[in-house]
Amino acid sequence: MARRSGLDPNSAGVAVRDAVLAACPPPQGAVIAGFWPMGAEIDPRPLMEALYARMHAICLPVTPRRGLPLAFRRWAPGDRLVPGPMGTSQPGPDAAPVTPDWLIVPLLAFDRAGRRLGYGGGYYDRTLAGLPGATALGIAYAVQEVQEVPAGPHDVRLRRIATEQGVIDCEGPA
Repeated sequence: MARRSGLDPNSAGVAVRDAVLAACPPPQGAVIAGFWPMGAEIDPRPLMEALYARMHAICLPVTPRRGLPLAFRRWAPGDRLVPGPMGTSQPGPDAAPVTPDWLIVPLLAFDRAGRRLGYGGGYYDRTLAGLPGATALGIAYAVQEVQEVPAGPHDVRLRRIATEQGVIDCEGPA
């Protein structure tokens, strides 16, 4: 978290948007899951807004009680969000539930093998394990890369990670 302190989340988010759209845009019709940024986290909204403008359905996670995978509800730029657990912002209960097939995943640290360090709840690992055909793209600042992220048997690797410096194709099985 200290490495990303003082970085500009929005300008980095714009650079991530440009890198993703150039290198690995989602296929037409894909339902995209984004996330609402917290604190100094890189801002996925420029990418989500660009994908929305390209006619993709967008959804955001709804954090359930511990031990369960994330649920997702439809979102569009300008929609009202409500406070969720652990400081999150999420669509309200009136937003339609959807199942994404292309996910933008937050992280604290990553390595070139696609291992990620999340926020400790295991929500994304459970969610990705339950969506085996989905594409998951981690996004982070380049300074969040580390030599090796420790991983357990339930940790799901990412095939790609986008930073403000470009898209990284990760080594090993996703």
